[in-house]
Amino acid sequence: MAFTDRLHNRGSISTGYEIENSLKFEPDNSESLTKAAATGGDRKKATLSLWCKRTELTGSQASILFLTGVNGNKYTTLAWGTNDEINFHYYNAGSYPYSFLTDREFRDTSAWYHIVVAIDTAQGTAANRVKFYVNGVQETSFSTEVYPDQNIDTPFNNDSATYPMEIGNDSIFDMGGDPLAGYLADYYLIDGSQLAPTEFGEFDEDSGIWIPKAYTGSFGSNGFYLDFADAADLGDDESGNGNDFTEQNISAADQATDTPTNNFCTLNILQNYDSIVFTEGATSASTASGGNVKDHAEANMGFSSGKWYMEFYVTNSSASDDAMFGFGRPGLHSGINQNSPGNDTYSFGAHNVSRWYYNNQTWTNTGASGWDKGQVIQIAIDADNGKAWQGVNGTYSSGNPSTNTGGFDWGSLVTDVAVGDLLIPVTRTMYTGPGLTAYNYGGYTALAMNSVVSDENGYGSFEYAPPTGFYALCTKNLAKYGG
Repeated sequence: MAFTDRLHNRGSISTGYEIENSLKFEPDNSESLTKAAATGGDRKKATLSLWCKRTELTGSQASILFLTGVNGNKYTTLAWGTNDEINFHYYNAGSYPYSFLTDREFRDTSAWYHIVVAIDTAQGTAANRVKFYVNGVQETSFSTEVYPDQNIDTPFNNDSATYPMEIGNDSIFDMGGDPLAGYLADYYLIDGSQLAPTEFGEFDEDSGIWIPKAYTGSFGSNGFYLDFADAADLGDDESGNGNDFTEQNISAADQATDTPTNNFCTLNILQNYDSIVFTEGATSASTASGGNVKDHAEANMGFSSGKWYMEFYVTNSSASDDAMFGFGRPGLHSGINQNSPGNDTYSFGAHNVSRWYYNNQTWTNTGASGWDKGQVIQIAIDADNGKAWQGVNGTYSSGNPSTNTGGFDWGSLVTDVAVGDLLIPVTRTMYTGPGLTAYNYGGYTALAMNSVVSDENGYGSFEYAPPTGFYALCTKNLAKYGG
């Protein structure tokens, strides 16, 4: 099963409205979307609605979700604050006509957050002039709470080309904000209306989880809708207004299938036990230095049944010498107590030197083959029958996962892992590094693929076709097969 609760959307609830794509933002690449306001709009009323899955927590500066203004002396931003709260303010030549910091902090990097900011400065009651909602619930507790004066003009929807907009960075103004680390999906600006979150989402009647729905209202002259569905034009506005954004350091490779209606597994940045640096939408991990470094990480989804497929590769030969990929019981396996999968009795893992490790470094060659840098390593695990297979560049070392022949019989060999236990992917990224390992659970990868193949349900994007009956590790599949 996925790690879930009733407060966060992790894409596990079926809905008639499906979001097919998101856009991955990587701070190291200074990625953003930019445009100038097209025509004069309503500067008193506006609504921002967006979904975000974070992949790094905030550093010393706010992490930008939306920015518009004249320059670094007059602008408004929506951002993740320095303590991972929501930060929304208008800065004007040393003063703050409005400024908000939520008391709540948002640090769940396995969940999608839906954020709505609704503005109407014409409202007679100050508290009605700016409203915040997260996953359908209004935020009412703030450490900073300054409401705008009635009828002031905001930087939204100005008719001057000197009032640009930027999503994911502040490269236009360079006023000190950090680039965004994460995925964005279903991104709206509504010009001229202060809207409730129910225009964009609803609570699932069975689970109570907030889920997206299609917006059917008007957009106003400067309004836009970004669905990130066209990989060749990821700034394309689907509102009908033609308010397209320009991609800055963004390419088709940044399109993802990890969305609020089908959330994919990524690396869990909250359980970074050593010196790992997570990048590329929490699908790549690297170490900064070599030596006897025990760098290992966990994924943020698990399963107790079903058949699952994933890929990874390393970028240099020294790093590949000790890279490992395996599985373990959460809270007991090598990610916490040891330096690699198989260094205890609660986990097991495939090693570059043609071995599966288990039970305190016992090993077997059955079902394993060696690999080198730049090769695509394939992992297929059968949680129903206690088997696992490892392949390289389309060829499995022994047997066939599709027919349940050969492979590593972890269900019989691993002492404290039984068929039916909850397992999560566990990695040892680099032992002798430095270098980078790219992981592909199907939602996004930095791995440069020559072909794009999905599982039998049409989910995920892989270099090689998953074996028959094996699936991408995502919430749609977990709901059906994952126990």
